[in-house]
Amino acid sequence: MKNKILVIEDDRAISELLCMNLTIAGYETVAAYDGIEAQRLLLWNEDADLAVVDIMLPGRDGFALMEDFRAKNLPVIYLTAKDDVASKVKGLKLGAEDYMVKPFEMLELLVRIEKILERTGRAKRILTIKNIQADLQSHQILKDGIPVNLKPLEYDLFILLLQNKNIALGREELLKRVWGEEYLGESRTVDVHIGQLRKKLELYDEIKTIPKLGYRLED
Repeated sequence: MKNKILVIEDDRAISELLCMNLTIAGYETVAAYDGIEAQRLLLWNEDADLAVVDIMLPGRDGFALMEDFRAKNLPVIYLTAKDDVASKVKGLKLGAEDYMVKPFEMLELLVRIEKILERTGRAKRILTIKNIQADLQSHQILKDGIPVNLKPLEYDLFILLLQNKNIALGREELLKRVWGEEYLGESRTVDVHIGQLRKKLELYDEIKTIPKLGYRLED
């Protein structure tokens, strides 16, 4: 099953970009383009897991919608051009989980979504690719139903790739998020672990090398 993200954004180009990237990352998306439509959207999406919301919306702005989100107990990330401190404080005080200012980095938004879903207990616990299942609750990887023994860093690296399917991740990004900010070793350690994942999971074609950058898990 996929997590469902509501995208409430009146700029259709930005909305389409958000929905496209969220879909590529493995989420289901539903879009609304104004505050009134967003209210109707909430009524029909009881299984939604998170909303990405612009503030300056026609009909009813993002701040006014927070009452509806709270009634549904739905986590919210404000994604807005309003970069003043007063608006950020207001948004967070109203109950938003996070507040991001446009222009934004898509990868950063995906990380924040992932963290909020995990923190709120909404993250889907089973991730899949081909004949492989990753159970995030038991920390178990199954291939054709049979457990695969991955070392802790191999597991963390594979889950990161799996949670960002079809997105290119640089070696430095992988090092930072798997090995940690304090890691001082060589980036080649990523290559070694990728090699082990390809071998153990037989994902030779799916884990793509991106020249001069890093890797991408393609589904």
